[in-house]
Amino acid sequence: MIHKESKIYVAGHNGMVGSAIVRELKNRGYSNLLVRSSSELDLRNQNSVYEFFKSEKPNAVVDAAARVGGILANRDFPYQFLMENMQIQNNLIDASLKFEVHKFIFLGSSCIYPKHAPQPLKEEYLLTDSLEPTNEWYAIAKISGVKACEAIRKQFGKDFVSLMPTNLYGFHDNFDLETSHVLPAMIRKFHEAKINNHSNVTLWGSGTPMREFLFVDDMARATIYALENQLPEHLYNIGTGKDITIKTLAETIQDIVGHKGEIIWDKSKPDGTPRKLMDVSKMADLGWTCQVELEDGIRMTYNWFLENIKHIKEVKI
Repeated sequence: MIHKESKIYVAGHNGMVGSAIVRELKNRGYSNLLVRSSSELDLRNQNSVYEFFKSEKPNAVVDAAARVGGILANRDFPYQFLMENMQIQNNLIDASLKFEVHKFIFLGSSCIYPKHAPQPLKEEYLLTDSLEPTNEWYAIAKISGVKACEAIRKQFGKDFVSLMPTNLYGFHDNFDLETSHVLPAMIRKFHEAKINNHSNVTLWGSGTPMREFLFVDDMARATIYALENQLPEHLYNIGTGKDITIKTLAETIQDIVGHKGEIIWDKSKPDGTPRKLMDVSKMADLGWTCQVELEDGIRMTYNWFLENIKHIKEVKI
């Protein structure tokens, strides 16, 4: 069992998800957390990872480390998104098996599910059809991690669990317009338009696609729930079970930021998948549900953005 003194290694602790997990663990009194920056430990290097596990002997591992990005980044760097993510997760999974880690939590993404899977997305839809082409490289890497954890459960009876979150946002998000996801990109666009005399904001597509968004601190709480409990299956969706249109999202962010200009929808740009909603009933049946409503989460994220604006990559005010 995992307890407050267990040595827990959080890989990727400087990222949005990893930092939220570390923050939540500390808030709950976990006192033996293990972290390394990428400059201290290159997770792509198998020998370095094995030496680290051999010397530190963690009781539990959370894999929140990944190369991530939006559609543009996935399009421009397909090999890195496939290979580097497989290297990172394979080294962590295999080292955790070899050095007898008690509990391993693998974090993935809802993009592992087929592009045309029925809505809402159930765990059993994995590998039933083709993927969304714009992020298939990242998705294939994550699917291989899910299957590796499943194989370890089957063959060795180890407590390895995969959690697949929906679209995440929150503190320490990526606000770089070249590589960010839709929600943080909108926060930055509306803020910069506000301080530029409330100039108009142009957004891609029609605004009709529906998306689900989960505050990252809720993802952290779900991860710790999986750490503290023995879950009966190998794969669980993590989300709110509720979605909204991109148009409603934009109007909500516009209102929170205080932007008074117009929103212009560039319908010459693609909409992407019409709907992407997670079925989160398996986790709900076990006793976990999200706590933060979308409007509250956006407001907290915008406040964090304002407090950290000088340190956020590429933000020029």
